[in-house]
Amino acid sequence: MIIGKGLIASLFTDYDRENIVFFASGVSNSLENRPEEFLREENLIIETIKENKDKIFIYFSTCSIYDSSKTGSDYVLHKLKMEQLIKNSCKQFLILRVSNAVGKGGNPNLLMNYIVRAVKNNETINVHTKATRNLIDVEDIKNITFNLIDSKSLNKIVNVAYVKNYSIIEILEIIEKFYGKKVDINLIRSGSGYNIDIPDIENYFIENNQVNKELYLYNILQKYF
Repeated sequence: MIIGKGLIASLFTDYDRENIVFFASGVSNSLENRPEEFLREENLIIETIKENKDKIFIYFSTCSIYDSSKTGSDYVLHKLKMEQLIKNSCKQFLILRVSNAVGKGGNPNLLMNYIVRAVKNNETINVHTKATRNLIDVEDIKNITFNLIDSKSLNKIVNVAYVKNYSIIEILEIIEKFYGKKVDINLIRSGSGYNIDIPDIENYFIENNQVNKELYLYNILQKYF
């Protein structure tokens, strides 16, 4: 069973399993502060768990929980509350905290969608020089999810992120090479980032020879953009 219609939910359309709930519906905007949006997700989770008590509940959370600039935000507090709700209510669950997912389509305001659109339209991009982001191919999210399910690695929280962060400048340099064009940027001395530990899944990237960060992002651009 798949709950949701966004980028993550679409990954599992052709791989749905009767004994699993893939819950990828809910608040995705980290700046959200409307109580009714948080309540909508909470009620949907409670209802879905109640109707599927014997199924494995897979919940896609967020690595924004580790972002010090968002500590105490309505969004982060809500996500932590939902994680706790699932841990307390499900016999079998898997909470996946995902970093910046990159795939075909999705919200046009997602980082890569925005940057690529700006580059193609020859727009000036404001670059926060101290900012870093962790980009991960949605296909890897799907593969990692099934690896964890099939290995019975359940009833835990797992960070699903790439092995290394990218600075925004690094991302733009790789995009410049990919499109063969110079990007007009405005440098702003600000921004932040945060490291994400991935002990449960690091071997996935090593085994699939995906530890070269420049090549990894180049392949993402080839696949989706």
